[in-house]
Amino acid sequence: MSNDKRLSFEFFPPKTEAGAAKLAATWKQLGQIQPGFFSVTYGAGGSTRDNTRDTVLAIRQDGYAVAPHLSFGGDGEDSILALLEEYRRAGIKRIVALRGDMPSGMGMARLAYANELVTFIRKHTGDHFHIEVAAYPEIHPEAGSYDEDVMYLKQKFDAGANSAITQYFYDVDAYRWFLGKCQAAGIDAPIYPGIMPITNYQNLARFSAKSGASIPRWMARQLECYGDDQQSVIDFGIEVVSRLCQQLLQAGAPGLHFYTMNQAEPTTTICRNIGLGQGN
Repeated sequence: MSNDKRLSFEFFPPKTEAGAAKLAATWKQLGQIQPGFFSVTYGAGGSTRDNTRDTVLAIRQDGYAVAPHLSFGGDGEDSILALLEEYRRAGIKRIVALRGDMPSGMGMARLAYANELVTFIRKHTGDHFHIEVAAYPEIHPEAGSYDEDVMYLKQKFDAGANSAITQYFYDVDAYRWFLGKCQAAGIDAPIYPGIMPITNYQNLARFSAKSGASIPRWMARQLECYGDDQQSVIDFGIEVVSRLCQQLLQAGAPGLHFYTMNQAEPTTTICRNIGLGQGN
């Protein structure tokens, strides 16, 4: 793979000391592949704010570039501004700005949409942060139409975002079509495909039903056939996702963003299969 292709790995903040130790070992292993950065998710309504911050700062202190996810959620402007300033002091130069989800029982925050968060970050920090936003090749589940969803993405870029990371998908044509629609709408910023390795079909099916990401029927039927044979699921997933990554890069994707689920494998093997493993 060309050296100009960006690679990034996403984690969620651990809830226990054991989870934190395991994640530290994971980022050290994945760090050998020399990604452009790691990212750390932010729970609904800021529910993992402290754990996210602590994980982000630990990764940064370990010498890696890291991008905190951030949303307004239930937090006020002062809280978000203080967090941005803490990140800036730590030498963090990248933010993943999201609308975020509200926890059940909470009303909608005044500043809820990602384009508003991007505007807020630019207003208070200028060009210090490279701002990533979310994109949806198969359409956000709440979008009224494909064109409407592309319009919302354009609003994020117009507000000052630099690039986008997509929801995961398994259909290369969906990404190609999405890029064409974005270009037609005047979006010329990089849009990085999100990649979800397959390790557990039941979990993947549940995530996909909630997020609106589709699993091609042929893939679903094959995964169902493996039943409780997890090793076959993993082996099949590595083969399918490695091919997907190769096809995306051949189609001109500017890089890849892996949803690692806090595991080094099978992401490490997939990266090696496409020429990004250790020793390459």
